[in-house]
Amino acid sequence: MDTKLIELLVCPVTKGRLEYDRDKQEFVSRSARLAYPVRDGIPVMLETEARPLTDEELGL
Repeated sequence: MDTKLIELLVCPVTKGRLEYDRDKQEFVSRSARLAYPVRDGIPVMLETEARPLTDEELGL
């Protein structure tokens, strides 16, 4: 994944910062408690496609 692209992407719900999880191939929005998938190298930035994050995943 291009690092410039990673820096430009924001959460579509909160407009906040995203973290890229290379192992899970996801962009994580801690403020929205959502993880957006990356499919075939393309970030899917749709709230309906995101999975909710658990408290454990957020470190709470």
